[in-house]
Amino acid sequence: MTISEITPQEQAELDEALYDALNPVASAIRLRQAGLPADRMWDADPVDVALSVLAAWKVMDAEVKRLTAHAAATAGSYGASYEQLGAVWGITRQGARKKWPDAVRRATSATAGVSTLALFGGTAELVQAPSGEWSWTGVGADGASAANTDGASHPTAEEAAAHAGAYLKEHALDTDDGS
Repeated sequence: MTISEITPQEQAELDEALYDALNPVASAIRLRQAGLPADRMWDADPVDVALSVLAAWKVMDAEVKRLTAHAAATAGSYGASYEQLGAVWGITRQGARKKWPDAVRRATSATAGVSTLALFGGTAELVQAPSGEWSWTGVGADGASAANTDGASHPTAEEAAAHAGAYLKEHALDTDDGS
């Protein structure tokens, strides 16, 4: 048994959990389609009833795909490679890259995680950590310097730049035009 295979007991428990999750969705779909009172919504042509259950499975399938993509992106953000994602999913590295194209971050150069921001007469350097988080250090036009004044790292370069920009604005030299 491979690591991703499950035992017959686990399969039975999974089936039960999936049916428990499916029932409210199927009932809501069936209620909308039937046009009958709630206590009679399943009293219809068996084909219509079966199709409402199939419609509910389609909704669940889309949600599973969304959650799967999120799990792949999370694994990629922690450093998993497309080869590892593919191995877990039972597909090739190329298949994983096609299935989850944005799951693994690719560094384009040694300085891919470093950039400089110049605003209001000051400068800030944005640096990406191996974890993917961003931090900044800055020197304002008034000579004041700081690093992540709120003590936190940021999930994106844009968020780090916004915080650094606010710091640089706060430490800009006053001008005669009142800005």
